[in-house]
Amino acid sequence: MSLTHLDEQGKSRMVDVGDKAVTRRVAQAGARVLFPPQTYAQIQAANGQTAKGAITEVARIAGIMAAKNTAALIPMCHPMMLERCKLELEYDDATYSLNITAEVAVTHKTGVEMEALTAVTVAALTVYDMTKALSHDIEIQDVRLLHKSGGKHDFSR
Repeated sequence: MSLTHLDEQGKSRMVDVGDKAVTRRVAQAGARVLFPPQTYAQIQAANGQTAKGAITEVARIAGIMAAKNTAALIPMCHPMMLERCKLELEYDDATYSLNITAEVAVTHKTGVEMEALTAVTVAALTVYDMTKALSHDIEIQDVRLLHKSGGKHDFSR
């Protein structure tokens, strides 16, 4: 298997998708924001509200905006008109964390894994930004692709 973003001389290139088939492509990604127990308790006591707004709603909007702008951030990504970008953010009291998942869909010649990964990463960074006044010991963990379908190879974790 070769790296598709390098030519025969090892130079960077954008993959030519001109001959690929247009198919329905879906990708899901996940991330987790882990809080110190005291910080998590403060967030829960405030019902997820901060002076900057509702943590999960601001993060959801940031994730959607990030997915739509992935090609401007990742040099070799193709710009695409996304058909769907859905983010779910759920608090987990047992692990003092916020779990983030994104699902992105498009009918195109290339996949949306990078859009889904960018969505959860920027959503997690937004959560950090909104809560860092409470603690700098917040961790962003487990950024990963969970599923992709519609291209040459499907994947599920």
